[in-house]
Amino acid sequence: MSDTKEKEDVLYEEKPDRRLLSYVPDASGQRSNHDRRGGFEGHEAEDYTAYQREDKAGQRYLVDYVVDMTIEGGGSLHGTAVDISTTGILVKFPLGEKRPQAGDKARLTFEITPGSMPEGYEMKIKKLRAKCVRVVEKGEEMLCALEFSDTLAQYATAKRQNYMLGASAFLLGIIVLAIVMMRAESVVYFRFNRWLYLYSIVAATFLLSRYFFATFYRPVKIDPDYTPGVTLIIPCFNEEHWIDRTIKSCINQDYPADKLEIIVVDDHSNDHSVERIKETIEELKAADTREGGYRVEGRIRYIVQKYNKGKREAMALGAQEAQHELLVFVDSDSFLDPFAVRNIVQPFKDKEMGGVSGRTDVANTYTNALTRMQSVRYYIAFRIMKAAESYFDAVTCLSGPLSCYRRDLVLRYSDAWLNQKFLGQRATFGDDRSMTNFILRHNRTCYQDTAVCMTIVPKSYTMFLKQQMRWKRSWLRESLIAARYIWKKEPFMSLSFYMGLAVPIAAPIIVLYNLIYVPIMHRVFPVTFMVGMLLMALLMSSAQLFLRRSTTWIFGMWFCLYYEAVLLWQMPVAWVTFWKSTWGTRLTPADLEEMEKEWRKKERKEKKQHEP
Repeated sequence: MSDTKEKEDVLYEEKPDRRLLSYVPDASGQRSNHDRRGGFEGHEAEDYTAYQREDKAGQRYLVDYVVDMTIEGGGSLHGTAVDISTTGILVKFPLGEKRPQAGDKARLTFEITPGSMPEGYEMKIKKLRAKCVRVVEKGEEMLCALEFSDTLAQYATAKRQNYMLGASAFLLGIIVLAIVMMRAESVVYFRFNRWLYLYSIVAATFLLSRYFFATFYRPVKIDPDYTPGVTLIIPCFNEEHWIDRTIKSCINQDYPADKLEIIVVDDHSNDHSVERIKETIEELKAADTREGGYRVEGRIRYIVQKYNKGKREAMALGAQEAQHELLVFVDSDSFLDPFAVRNIVQPFKDKEMGGVSGRTDVANTYTNALTRMQSVRYYIAFRIMKAAESYFDAVTCLSGPLSCYRRDLVLRYSDAWLNQKFLGQRATFGDDRSMTNFILRHNRTCYQDTAVCMTIVPKSYTMFLKQQMRWKRSWLRESLIAARYIWKKEPFMSLSFYMGLAVPIAAPIIVLYNLIYVPIMHRVFPVTFMVGMLLMALLMSSAQLFLRRSTTWIFGMWFCLYYEAVLLWQMPVAWVTFWKSTWGTRLTPADLEEMEKEWRKKERKEKKQHEP
């Protein structure tokens, strides 16, 4: 498949605070926790939850929407939005005869374009009631600050009720029809092949059980007084474009400054990553001198590897250098929510908890169709699949973009992790699944949905397919390793794991059997199989629609079709190429070596062609 046309990543832009690190609690006490995010030590968990909710509602985003405002009592204005939050909007109007006054009531019509606000808010706003709270004249323009009568979330809920009802009725009709058709076909299929029918039962049970147990999942509530020491480790390789944003998001946390440190380990990048790291740290130090209260000096530092050793070595070095009891690993192209650290540490009040995975959302969702598809996949993978595993305290992959471990456990397994081999071949990727396996053997692992980070996903099919191939190789290796001990865990969780291992491995054979063998040999069109695929796609899309209220829901169906047509066939390739050490998505030494081999091979071929 050809690459999607390259374009700039589409990310929403938050309006910057007057302070560079506005969420860092002020140790001097000059800022209270109510006015400028000074922390919430000593308050009840409900207060802190409300604090986070209010902060999210008040977050403003830089936009340039066209806005039509009709003032009650007469008059209308046509302007451009400057910034917006879920509770209000700032609009710029040309200075004219009609000038709104504070207290005026109005109706607003505008469109929230995809990617200008967090996912789920994209929609057309028609005649939304608002009140003018402030008007400021600047030259030939005036700025009008308006407060919505209903929040955008409330407006969206009211507006989409009929839409949701229609979608529900449609999905229900499809499912009822599918059940009837599958009951009619099942006897025929069972006569052809009992093992095939058994596979369909196992696959359906596995998938539906994940959705079922995900409904019972609840994240661990925040105890504002529980603030263990945390070291954030950022392994970096050739990430000059995003590393500045990653570092700032890690230090700009609503967490006691004396209990939070950041270590950036650059794995001998061959771009300008090191320069960007240095510039960022110097900028933070300058802001600390200018604004005060951040305590940057002494709690953020960087290490540069003398030569490229690999991501695991960078992570292990950071763990050795860490000063605190908990380690949070953050990918160099991922950005933490300001409350991520506060939330991800909460499960460690359980002394048996060994590791916690946060939730990873896609930052560049609206770049193109491929990134939209990945956004749905990420959300379902975390909010459904990991949530279901977390119900049993047995999450099998603490994902790389945001995960937290007990430092003593990481150091205990460090040597075995760094020197891991599988069938005689050294493991160079799949570091998150591998470390999870070491931890899960003797400890609990869970998922904390309220600990959120945003990550950049591939926007071209070439990079995406290389990433997926790497992930499948590591999934296959680590799943086979986990199969040796997972039976010791909770019985239903163990059964679900083994079903989840068998289904994707056997899937290519099942697809070939259904779509080629059965139609040719038995003259039977695979209605049941096709309906099953449709149901799987509808299930993913409907979950995205109901849980996130996002317009990306339709791309869940596209992902399932793409998986069956393309991604599924990477699995057989992974079986026979598990030993490969190339990343594919970045130029590591292994990738450069592979490129050189290909170049030499091509050179020899061309030389032979020109020989007389």
